[in-house]
Amino acid sequence: MARVLSRLAAWTTALAILCAAGTVPAAASTTGPSPAAPPDIATAPTLVASTSAGDVGYREVGAGSPVLLIMGFSGSMDDWAPSFVDALAAHHTVVVFDNAGVGQTASLPAPLTISAMAGQASALISTLRLGRTAVLGWSMGGMVAQALAVLHPRQVSRLILAATQAGTGKSLPIPPAAQAAAASSNPATVLSVLFPPDQAAAEEAYLAGILQYPGFYGASAAIKAQQEAAIAQWMAGQDPAGRRLSRIRVRTLVADGTQDALDPVPNDLLLARGIRHADLRLYPDAGHAFLFQDAAQFAPAVGRFLR
Repeated sequence: MARVLSRLAAWTTALAILCAAGTVPAAASTTGPSPAAPPDIATAPTLVASTSAGDVGYREVGAGSPVLLIMGFSGSMDDWAPSFVDALAAHHTVVVFDNAGVGQTASLPAPLTISAMAGQASALISTLRLGRTAVLGWSMGGMVAQALAVLHPRQVSRLILAATQAGTGKSLPIPPAAQAAAASSNPATVLSVLFPPDQAAAEEAYLAGILQYPGFYGASAAIKAQQEAAIAQWMAGQDPAGRRLSRIRVRTLVADGTQDALDPVPNDLLLARGIRHADLRLYPDAGHAFLFQDAAQFAPAVGRFLR
């Protein structure tokens, strides 16, 4: 535990320096990992795709049918637990990328919206020629995934919505204290709303995993503020794509932890009931980061869902 806390302190210092300087890891000039290499997202190079919606920083690992992972509020590609990504990459080509204004991904015109972020994700799919791809969105990323399925349905083959809310204006609000904790500049505070208090081992394992990335970074304070506004607009039912939830026709898996401090279970029920052909899976004693806490069960469940 002492070593983990020491690494957390180092991460906090590094994150503060990176955010203050606006520094992110340089893009690699090399190609992606060899198809024969075992999946290892932590060492995959950061590449930059020149899309119709600006440059998008991304990484790719694995082989097989494509799966696009969309990150949530304030996060970067470095917030995906490597073990979770590598488990999916054992049977799929997994692409992770940074949302607008994060890392080496171009900012979008203000005001930032969930639909605009979906448009940038669509542009990445087109540029990488992924065709119809399975899309997994976590938290805010799940909102972007919904908008992508509504606005660009021909690009989405399957939809996995993890710990996220519908944009119909009917979702329960994010509890203010939890929202403030998620927006904190203190990583320990952020982690406290991702895992239930009795899941310290899972929290430590997640932290140890993401610290495998060389040069952890996240969204700047300015981008976090833009994302908060986009989330608020979505949840208020003011983003047109969010109000068209019932138009999602692809098979969808809605999943969350029963102890999610940021997204009460009734929101999961609302989301699952609003989408045709949606399955709901809830993980007991798990929180907003259930997909990492219970990766041993959730990753195989995703694999079965994608068959």
